[in-house]
Amino acid sequence: MKLKSFKPFFFCASLVLSLHVQAQKSAKLTSFVDPIIGSAKHGHVFVGANVPFGAVQLGPNNIMEGWDWCSGYNYVSNTITGFSHTHLSGTGIGDLGDISIMPVTGATILEKGKKGAEEQGYLSTFTHQNEIAKAGYYSVLLDKYKIKAELTTTDRVGFHQYSFPKNSVTPHIVIDLVEGIGWDAPTNVSFKQVDATTIVGNRNSKGWANDQRLYFVIKFSQPINNFDIYDDDQLKKSKEVSGKKLKAVANFTSINNNKLQIKVALSPVSIENAILNLKTELPGWDFALTVKSADAKWERELSKVKIDASANTKKIFYTALYHTMVAPSIFNDVNKDYLGTDKKIYRAANFTNYTTFSLWDTYRAANPLYTILHQDKVSDVVNTMLAIYKEQGKLPVWHLMGNETNTMVGYHAVPVIVDAYLKGYRGFDANLAFEAVKQSAMQKTNGIEYIQQLKYIPAEKVNESVAKALEYAIDDYCIAMFAKALNKTEDYQYFSKRAQLYREYFDQDVQFMRGKMADGKWRTPFSPVKAKHREDDYTEGNAWQYTWLVPQDVEGLIHLFGGNKSFVNKLDSLFIVPADLGESSSPDISGLIGNYAQGNEPGHHIPYLYAYAGQPWKTADLIRKIDNDFFTAKPDGLCGNEDVGQMSAWYVFSALGFYPVNPANGAYVFGTPLVKSATIHLPANKEFDIRVINNSVANKYIQRITINGKPYNKSFILHKTIVNGGEMQIYMGNTPSKTWGVNAADLPVSTK
Repeated sequence: MKLKSFKPFFFCASLVLSLHVQAQKSAKLTSFVDPIIGSAKHGHVFVGANVPFGAVQLGPNNIMEGWDWCSGYNYVSNTITGFSHTHLSGTGIGDLGDISIMPVTGATILEKGKKGAEEQGYLSTFTHQNEIAKAGYYSVLLDKYKIKAELTTTDRVGFHQYSFPKNSVTPHIVIDLVEGIGWDAPTNVSFKQVDATTIVGNRNSKGWANDQRLYFVIKFSQPINNFDIYDDDQLKKSKEVSGKKLKAVANFTSINNNKLQIKVALSPVSIENAILNLKTELPGWDFALTVKSADAKWERELSKVKIDASANTKKIFYTALYHTMVAPSIFNDVNKDYLGTDKKIYRAANFTNYTTFSLWDTYRAANPLYTILHQDKVSDVVNTMLAIYKEQGKLPVWHLMGNETNTMVGYHAVPVIVDAYLKGYRGFDANLAFEAVKQSAMQKTNGIEYIQQLKYIPAEKVNESVAKALEYAIDDYCIAMFAKALNKTEDYQYFSKRAQLYREYFDQDVQFMRGKMADGKWRTPFSPVKAKHREDDYTEGNAWQYTWLVPQDVEGLIHLFGGNKSFVNKLDSLFIVPADLGESSSPDISGLIGNYAQGNEPGHHIPYLYAYAGQPWKTADLIRKIDNDFFTAKPDGLCGNEDVGQMSAWYVFSALGFYPVNPANGAYVFGTPLVKSATIHLPANKEFDIRVINNSVANKYIQRITINGKPYNKSFILHKTIVNGGEMQIYMGNTPSKTWGVNAADLPVSTK
């Protein structure tokens, strides 16, 4: 009788569960994106409205309170100084923040205000309860003015909608061309009122990027009652003013239907092109339709990978996938005009020009991810790099807004270009590409001159010598592979030798990569755990972390250790030995497991190295721990800088079950999938289906794999297998397999 009485309950519970699962499967993928994830602590992600790879990143800026406000916003803040149109996402340096717009009421205030004295400025406080952040849309209530701000964008146009309270007193808009993020500062700016609803101008500035040039047109949905321009807070009589510290106030007698809309189009070329961008991309005033269009663009890109997983994993995964598409960002106009690094205007280019290349980060996983998911953009990225090479005489290092910042070490445009070529991309000039990558390796700077002589870099002569040398060796390996593909035998032999120079820094006695002096002696004193930010032999790291930076020749690294057993013993120790970085270490060294730092890019491949020694189950243990500890659906859900998509690309790959240890050999090493299934949608209506059988918290070890119904024993998968389409089934279990991925013939191979 009791069992009978519970049947309706079980039936209802099952029905509710079934409906919930069905709802999750049919939900739009954008509903799983939470742009707030990674906005607290060191994540530094952009929060606001944008479209995939768009030129505009329109979002709120807080009062700058330190390094963790590099993107202009940190979740712990409760202030908004305005909504600006350009932002970086996840870098360690503050820049951009162009053209800040703030809706206000009451007396005109020209100062933005300070923390603790908010009432003295035009800024407003806000609460997260009144904030909405979605893919392509941002909204917040400004407490001070009771104004609801809503933002969305097209590729090159920011669209604002402000709902004012009824009978607002003296409503106006503050347009601030002084305000920037971090150390961005204006050098030459201008305003011109064209008519009752149109303002044009430019903002040239100097920050991390030395010479930034941006033109704009601002269009209001109703006539301005009066437009006041201030130069260094002094009111000017003219409606056309140039200067350095300009702000403007657009005054309105009242707001029609209490709702004011503003469109702001950007151009790196001219005011005329900004106007053309506006007319082409957003001629109308339908805000809701523009939000819908932005959402559709995100949905289309996110739909390239459809996964079945828990709601929490879906949220983390699709937010990560979203973060990989904030940049690189478009840096041209609708007519394909763009501003070159040489500050010349290039008209009607035959490729889409991009900017924001954080290559020290993204060459590791983000750019390889594009070769699978964004095949239509790969050649454009390469063509942009080749254009930069012709304009500035070398490939980009860390490129931003038509400027070379020369940030970080290595010449990592090389693996991006080589990876594209070796994977079959031919939408660029291969001969020019080889010329460019070779030129990178033949510069006479940063210790490269020693490498050219097949020598090590003396530690006392070049700062960060070990990090630079190891990164150069990776890039030189890529050049060698490119030369081989082009039948350039002499270049292949030379760069193959350079790729092996990493061996010069390995001290057999202590089994660490360390600095070597000009006299051949090791630098002393030596501590494998200490790190001094940008002032020792490493770059944002210590010897424990950099000893493993040989993704191009893991077999050779294993040989240096004396074989698999000693290699694995040392690798085990990395995750056990307590970190003692010292007071001068880099804040980027975060997300620690022992001395392993998930929060910084040079170590991202390390958990996958166990596969090369025939112990893939240890990779699985680590991936599950990293997933559990360092990727969450909370504001502090990233353990380090997002770094323009690299941190998230690591997660996207790892969740699918594999990762590109070698950035240019066309192979991905298996780890442990975090999803139940995934379908990668490819061009020409191809699909690569991944079915994970018996996946669970306990069942984290791969037991066997089939591809297109045939047994597959190797612990890596080739790029061509994925992009050709097909089906892979991964069978999981709760104990390490004694047969899968352990035999010598099945281990990953650095060079095919």
